[in-house]
Amino acid sequence: MQMITGVPEGWPTDETAACAVQGALRDRVVLDETGPEPGTATVTGIDVAYDDAHDVVAAAAVVLDAATLDVVEEATSVGRVAFPYVPGLLAFREIPAVLGALEALSADPGLVVCDGYGLAHPRRFGLASHLGVVTGLPTIGVAKNPFAFTHGALGRERGSAAALLDGDEEVGRALRTRDGVKPVYVSVGHRVSLANACAHTLALTPAYRLPETTRRADRLCRDALLGLTER
Repeated sequence: MQMITGVPEGWPTDETAACAVQGALRDRVVLDETGPEPGTATVTGIDVAYDDAHDVVAAAAVVLDAATLDVVEEATSVGRVAFPYVPGLLAFREIPAVLGALEALSADPGLVVCDGYGLAHPRRFGLASHLGVVTGLPTIGVAKNPFAFTHGALGRERGSAAALLDGDEEVGRALRTRDGVKPVYVSVGHRVSLANACAHTLALTPAYRLPETTRRADRLCRDALLGLTER
């Protein structure tokens, strides 16, 4: 199913307003819940693709059976880009379209896996945290790169991890999902512990570096964007 989304009324239009919204919502992040067990119920991947030349964005939500990783349901949402590109504020570009895709689902999303950051964010409120707070869903961020943070050495084997640090504060973990392959960067979004977020990430990477949720949502949103811009 595909939805057409607009920019919500009162949506921030500049960096100052967006930072103020982040600050107002950040204290609502729930950090004292463990979250659902890996391999149970459903897990949903979200991803977003842009065509800035045409000022359009496409978001995808793909629900998988957490035990088998089979697709249960998928949905897309397309619309106008909601915010200019500003590092650290990408949630404001993506969330209106992502919410449209999630709202188009009939299945329970379960845990939502974002291609990005949660607490591993300069203001501790990346896309995964923002989306978790506004939807109430348990969320995690699994990013391809560590943004501005550092970590120590990891072992070469799958499952090796190292704390992702901002000074002395652990904001996430670098996690190797394939032997000898570059790690991914896992952080808590909302209503999930870091240990459980890492366990989910390993359960979602039986064959590739990136979670199946992200891989499938990435393909779906790119296809939706291509279909939109070819019209």
